[in-house]
Formats: sequence, C-alpha cells, structure tokens
Amino acid sequence: MATRTASLTVLLPAAGAEIQLLPAGVFRSADGSGRPAGISGWKLDALTAARVIQAAAARTTPFVVDYEHQTLLAEKNGQPAPAAGWFHGANLEWREGRGLYATEVEWTERARNMIGDGEYRYLSPVFAFDDKTGEVQALRMAALTNNPGLDGMSAVALSALFHHPSEEENPVNEMLKKLLAALGLPEDASEETAVSAVAELKSKADKAGEAQAEVAALKAQAPAPAKPDPAKFVPIETMQQLQTQVAALTARMTEGEVADVVEGALAAGKLLPAQKTWAEELGKNNLAALKAYVETAPQVAALKGMQSQGKQPGGATQSNGDEALAVMKALDLSADEFAKGKQE
Repeated sequence: MATRTASLTVLLPAAGAEIQLLPAGVFRSADGSGRPAGISGWKLDALTAARVIQAAAARTTPFVVDYEHQTLLAEKNGQPAPAAGWFHGANLEWREGRGLYATEVEWTERARNMIGDGEYRYLSPVFAFDDKTGEVQALRMAALTNNPGLDGMSAVALSALFHHPSEEENPVNEMLKKLLAALGLPEDASEETAVSAVAELKSKADKAGEAQAEVAALKAQAPAPAKPDPAKFVPIETMQQLQTQVAALTARMTEGEVADVVEGALAAGKLLPAQKTWAEELGKNNLAALKAYVETAPQVAALKGMQSQGKQPGGATQSNGDEALAVMKALDLSADEFAKGKQE
C-alpha cells in the first residue's frame, strides 16, 4: 500500500486561537490541479483522524507552519525556510462534521503582523495519504500561502491573546461568562481569580479520584467471604423441632425432680400439705430456689408424724404425751405455755 503526500490551501481567519487543517469527509483540491488523481478524493473521518492524532501526539517536536512550503523547497532553491508559527501534536482535535483542528497555535511576531495586515490569508496543510483509498495517514506540516487549494474551510489565524478590543467592546464572551458563573465568580473576575478557581476545582477532582482509587484497591485486597460448609449446618425447621423436643424432655425431667423434692420435703416434715401446690409451682419455675428452701427449712417433728398418720414404723401409735412433747419442741414452748394455748 503506497503513501503519497499532498498540500492544500485554506482561508486564514481574522481572529481565533486555532486553525482548521483538514475538512471532514471526502475532499479534493479546488486549485484546478485535479488532485488527487486516480481516486475519488482524500478521506478523513473520526476513525482515520484518531490514528492521525495518536501519531502526532507521540511526536515531541512541534509541527512547523512556514511560508509558501519553503521547508519542502529549501533543498532545491537554497533559500532559508523561516517558521511562521508552531503547533503541537497534543493540541490536535477532531470535530465531527467539521474536520481536523490545531489549537494554541504559536505565531511569530512577523507572521502575526503579516496576517493582521492581510498579507497572508490562507493555510496549506501537508499530509500523507494512501494512494489507493485516499485515506489521510499522517500530518507533516502546514504553510501560509495566498494560493488557496481548498474552498469552504474555517478561517484560522492569530490567537485571542493578540486581539485588542476597543473600549466599547466587551472582552468577556458568552461562553466565558457561563464558565465564570459555573465557578461561582462574577463576570468581572480577574484572570488570576478564574485560574485559581479552576486549579482548586481540579485539585478537588484529583483528590476525589485518588480516594475512589484507594477504595477500589482496598476492595480488591479484601478477602472474599468464605462460603458456609453445608455439612456444618442443619435446616432451621430441623433445629426448631429439636429445640421443641429438648424443651419437652427438660420439662418432664424437671417435673419428676420437683415431685421427688416436694414428696421428700413433705415426708421430712419440712413442708405443710397446704404448701404442696406452692412448692410444685416454685419448682417448675425455679428448681434451685425450691431446693434451697427445702434445705434450709426446719424439720417439724409434729409435721413428720402427721405425714405417717401418727404411726411408728412398727404400726404402734404414739401416745398423746409424746405428741404433745413433739409439738412443744417444734414450737419452742414451755409446758405452761403449751397448756395455756391448748385451753384457748
């Protein structure tokens, strides 16, 4: 696939900080030369322009804008080839439907004066292209000229830094007003104030980006949560059934133990028959409390005798005197106090 080089000419603008290097779409020379020969025209679209811009941005040396392509002719005519201006590959932009632009063009003082006086009005870009497809492949340079090669291109010329408005002109355009308003600044804000506000905004954006990057890094470093081992867990329904069974078994065991404690306390004379229901309820709710009560309750011999119906193990009945003596001891009464109480 062969590559060829072409140069064209476009109109320079009366004002602005950029130059249009090439138009969008398919285009041909309008200077009567019939270029490009053998193909429908040169072609430049967003994809092709992206490759051109990528290659230009990788270049460290800026692109030259000379006079009348003298850089290409110097070897033949031996004349010097002074620069009229410079632009950097990093400042190339594709504008859909319009073409390839260079911004922040640095004109020499001589070129500024000549453009300002109307001595030069047109720009002629030099570029490489595929002679089979016509696709633009690379940008080489550009030149000031008065022999236009393309028609209908946007004008390009001096930077706004070299435009001096009269006292009646408003130096702040509508876009700048909107930018100042977005920054919360008045329309008459100084350049230093605006630049400082933009710098502060950029700093905040950079910090926010760094914070997001740190959060993403921490998330990436965090270990993934371990998956539960099914062998170590049981269904919740099974667990609930087991809990119900355990509760029922515990209740039955508690009831049996409560019954044993109550019966033992009644037999030992540490509970009255009237206390049986109370003791059983206490044991169901707090077995330890029932055991503690029974352990510390005094043993009343009279109560113990009543539990055995007043009979000795051999079947003999105690005498009334023995019963009275047992009651006196249990109640800690003297014989006189007991007799008096009995009469009453």
